[in-house]
Amino acid sequence: MIRKIVFVLILIPLAIALIALTVANRQTVALNLDVFNPSNGALSFDAPFFVWLYAASAVGVIVGGIGSWLAQSKHRKKERAYKKEVQHLRYEMKEAGVGEKKTASSALALSNN
Repeated sequence: MIRKIVFVLILIPLAIALIALTVANRQTVALNLDVFNPSNGALSFDAPFFVWLYAASAVGVIVGGIGSWLAQSKHRKKERAYKKEVQHLRYEMKEAGVGEKKTASSALALSNN
């Protein structure tokens, strides 16, 4: 049900907007990578304007994702340390015999029935 609501309220209007953007920006635009000699045809690429718009959006999403991933690295490092500490504490509890009383009492209760 929620999937249908998301589809109707977000994806369909987004698709309509992208199609309209594509149709409105079909003219060919040159991308010159040689800023010192723009007449150099070797470093010039021609494509419809909507291609450059979508490419810039995709690069922005990728760069933003990488930036978020790098910013969250300290949190992932702390989580790994916490997981390692939990495993160590569980091992220590097992070695110390903590928690075996519950299993022994439950085994005793089962044998009485």
